Amino acid sequence: MTSEIAPSQVDAVRAFNRFYTRRIDVLREDLLDSPYTLTQARVLFELAQREPVAAHEIGQTLGLDPGYLSRIVQAFVEAGLVEKQRSEQDARSFALRLTASGRAAFASLDRDSHQATAAMLTALSPLDRERLLRAIADAERALTPHALPAPQRLRVREHAIGDLGWAIERHARLYADEYGWNHEFEALVATLFAQFATRRDPARERCWIAEIDGERVGCVFVVAHAGDPQVAQLRCLLVDPRARGLGVGRRLVDTCIGFAGEAGYARMRLWTNDVLVAARRLYEGSGFVLVEENRHRSFGHDLVGQIWERALP
Repeated sequence: MTSEIAPSQVDAVRAFNRFYTRRIDVLREDLLDSPYTLTQARVLFELAQREPVAAHEIGQTLGLDPGYLSRIVQAFVEAGLVEKQRSEQDARSFALRLTASGRAAFASLDRDSHQATAAMLTALSPLDRERLLRAIADAERALTPHALPAPQRLRVREHAIGDLGWAIERHARLYADEYGWNHEFEALVATLFAQFATRRDPARERCWIAEIDGERVGCVFVVAHAGDPQVAQLRCLLVDPRARGLGVGRRLVDTCIGFAGEAGYARMRLWTNDVLVAARRLYEGSGFVLVEENRHRSFGHDLVGQIWERALP
C-alpha cells in the first residue's frame, strides 16, 4: 500500500524540474548553441551508442511518439546525418546508422556537452560536488523500478577517516526516525565509537564499513569484551534503509565472525533490544543464541534488552 503523496512533495519535485532544466539550459531551441533540440540530440546519442538500430527501439527507449520520431529521423536523413537500410529480419522496418557527417555532428555535440558539464562541476567546491553526485545517484536508484545493486557492487572494507563520524550520525538519525529514540542513544553510540577509536587493539579490534557503488550503507565493529578477553563483542551494527534486503547485514556479521575466529576469540557476544526484530532474526540466522533478557528504561522508552552469544570456529 503506497502512502498518500502530499501536495508539497509534488510541488517540490516540479520546482526542482524547472530549476534544473533552466540550470542546464535545455529549454532553448538550440541545445549548446547547436542546430539541434534536446530531443534531436537524444536521438543522435542513441544512434551513436547502438547503431545499427531500428527506429522503434529508439522510440521505446526515449518514450517518443512514432510519428514525431519518424519526422526527426527523416530530417536527419535529408541532412545527410543518418542512412536507412532495410532490415534483413523484417522487410517492413529499417536499420538506422550515422553517416560520417552524423558521427562528426554527434562528436561535436558530445564534446560541447562534456565541457559544459565539466564547467558546472568545476564551479562547485569538492564537498558540494560530492554531495551533488551522491544525490544524483540516489535519485536514479529511487526512480529505477525494482533496481537492486549487483552483488559485485557491495564492498565491505575497514574504516577510514570520516567513517566513524558518519556512523554516529546515521545511528542517531535512523533510530530517532524509526524508533523515536532520543539524544541518550546518540550519546551512547558516540561514546562507544570514541572508545573504539582511542583504545582499540588493531590486531583484535576492527570496524568495517559496507559500501554500495562507493556509498556508505552500513557499519559494525568488534572489540574485546571488557570482562573476558576471550569473548569478542559485536557492536553498532547498522544497515541503511536504502540497502536493506540486499544481504548487507549478513555480510557485515559474517565479516565480524570470521575476523573474531582468526583473532583467537572463543565466543562472540552482542547486546540488542527486542524491538529490533530484523536484527534479531539476522543474529539468530548467524548462529547466535539468546542467553539473557532484562527490562530497562533507555533512550526515552521502556525496552527489553537482550544478550546473544555464539561459539566461534
